[in-house]
This record gives sequence, structure tokens and C-alpha cells, in this order.
Amino acid sequence: MRVMAQKEQSSANGPAFGQNPFASLSSDGLPPGPREQPSERAGSAPPRKSRGRVDILRQKAGRGGKTVTVVTNFIGIGLPEKEQLAKTMQKTCGTGGTVKDGRIEIQGDKREEVAAILLQAGFKPVFAGG
Repeated sequence: MRVMAQKEQSSANGPAFGQNPFASLSSDGLPPGPREQPSERAGSAPPRKSRGRVDILRQKAGRGGKTVTVVTNFIGIGLPEKEQLAKTMQKTCGTGGTVKDGRIEIQGDKREEVAAILLQAGFKPVFAGG
């Protein structure tokens, strides 16, 4: 018990956690960093960053032989945004669809149309499965 108390004190009061390991390094001899490019138009919005990878699947199993396009692996977006994306996909594809268990399901094999919508929304769509 005394050994544990001594270890806790030395780590709490000692220099082990407060040191910056890079403090003694210098930037002499390194090339300069990238320069900021002036924007083409003043007030233009910055380019939209990638919002992550999403998988686009085509499924038939357990659906009575009907093909369904499923979009999965969304990270960091909530149900309202998924529903909005699903509505846009349904309108563009001219088919029905739903949001179930955090996935978007669109009726029919509409992988290309769905991928285009996801690209516009800032996602990186990947065709997975068959």
C-alpha cells in the first residue's frame, strides 16, 4: 500500500506528465510551410471537407427477390439529416425508401444516383458488396 502511495505522489508531483517532448527541437533547416492562397472571390465559402466514407450496398436477401440499395456507416450525422438525405434520394431516383437502424434504404438498384447525391453532400461513397 505504501508503494502505491509513493508512485502516485511521484507521478503527480514529478516532471513526467508536465514536460513537452518537442520543446528542445528547432525548425532550423526545415523547408517553409505552405503559403495561404488568396481566395478567388471575396466572401466565397471554403470548400466542403469530406464528411467520411459511407458504403453503398445492393441487397436482395430476405426481401422477396426485390433489390434494395442500402447506404451504411454514417459517422457524425443525426437522424434528421439522414431523413433529409433519404428524401432527396427518393425524389432523384423516383422510388420509395426509408431510414432504418441508422441506414438509408432506397428501393431498386440506384447505386449510381445515390453515390452522386452523397458526393454533393460531402461524403465519400464506396461501392461495397455485390
